[in-house]
Amino acid sequence: MVFSSIIFLFWYLPVVLAVMKLSPLKWRNALLFVLSLIFYGWSEPFYIFLMLTSTVVDYFNGMMVEKHLPDKKKARRYVIFSVVFNMGLLGFFKYADWIIGMINSFGLSLPLLGLSLPVGISFYSFQTMSYPIDVYRGQAKSQKNIVDFGAYVVMFPQLIAGPIVRYKDIDDQLRNRSETMDKFVNGIERFVCGLAKKVLLANTAGLMHTQILSLPAERASVLSSVLAMSGFALQIYFDFSGYSDMAIGLGKMFGFELMENFNYPYVSRSITEFWRRWHISLSTFFRDYVYIPLGGNRKGIRRQILNIMTVWFLTGLWHGASWNFVLWGVYFGVLLIIEKLFFKQVLDQMPKVLSWFLTMVLVWIGWVFFAFEDTQQMLAMFRNLTDFSSFINQDTLYVVRQYGIFLVVCLVASTPLGLSKLHSLDEKQQSIIKMVLVMTGMVICTASLINASFNPFLYFRF
Repeated sequence: MVFSSIIFLFWYLPVVLAVMKLSPLKWRNALLFVLSLIFYGWSEPFYIFLMLTSTVVDYFNGMMVEKHLPDKKKARRYVIFSVVFNMGLLGFFKYADWIIGMINSFGLSLPLLGLSLPVGISFYSFQTMSYPIDVYRGQAKSQKNIVDFGAYVVMFPQLIAGPIVRYKDIDDQLRNRSETMDKFVNGIERFVCGLAKKVLLANTAGLMHTQILSLPAERASVLSSVLAMSGFALQIYFDFSGYSDMAIGLGKMFGFELMENFNYPYVSRSITEFWRRWHISLSTFFRDYVYIPLGGNRKGIRRQILNIMTVWFLTGLWHGASWNFVLWGVYFGVLLIIEKLFFKQVLDQMPKVLSWFLTMVLVWIGWVFFAFEDTQQMLAMFRNLTDFSSFINQDTLYVVRQYGIFLVVCLVASTPLGLSKLHSLDEKQQSIIKMVLVMTGMVICTASLINASFNPFLYFRF
């Protein structure tokens, strides 16, 4: 079940809201736990047991870590066990066939396991693993109620594709969250905003990307290739930020405040700034649990470079069992090192438009690595982007005419311009405009979903 589906919008969500709002406060975590399992098991009932196993193991690890905190060495054993267990599960389901394939490339013929990737395992593995670590660091108390801990792990708003919610950030909310009408209304507004991003913008951008790539190779041009990658860049941004908006909105409806995951990354003027604005929960996770424990920037330049490359190798690998994701991670790691060591002052002194343009060019190049798992397709795209013998053609002009207005809308929607204009109005005007936009957006999104044949969530496969 996905958020951008008729069954979720008009069956599951209304029932869940009604059950949660009519139940006593003391029952709500238990109900959230059960209803979230139904949500997850809708498409993958078998993997419910996997997620429950992870929940039970780390519930136990958290208690054992707290119990043995006076003996750091013993407490650390449970932290290590948690990391090995969760990374073992993730590695087995996500990377086993990839590793077997690499072994077979040396002449062996080991059978592939053919395992399907449990949806959301990349996210909830990180979440459950962070819990005993936070207890060990003294940043959270162990949770004595396994149902409350289970509600944290399987909470359906953020279960499938984040944002990655760390236990220390939600511990108090599990016990003492406030549910107000203002928060509920704000949650509806945020949810519909995310739904519109996904259904109206991400899906259309994906169609544009697919349409251009389906053209015969001899009809490709530099500009059409730029448009193809722009379609992918817009699709993945509005797809994932739209999901995050829906997750945050749903959280608000149930009284939770989930962390922001995107902050207009396409207005960034440096690669460093871009990664402070894109998938914030993942970036901060790797910073706090990998980069800083490795020494961060405290042990000299060489160690800092090694730490950055380690983080970005793992970031790329986290996204998928394919070398293109590793290349993508290494590419950004190298860019960040070059920027931090050599070009930070240069970027700061550049005209804003020029530093923004340079950053976006580098980001767009990065999306080529990310978009194509097939190396031949990736190389073909790089050739098309640099073959200036065919800069523009009739197919390109057709795409521009077909999607020109849409691209302008996406350009505005990917900046805070519209929000700043809304905030310049008085409170009453804002309320009226928000109500009209929410109602209109919901109607248009519903109509689009009824007729839609193209409605993927890109980040579900990660």
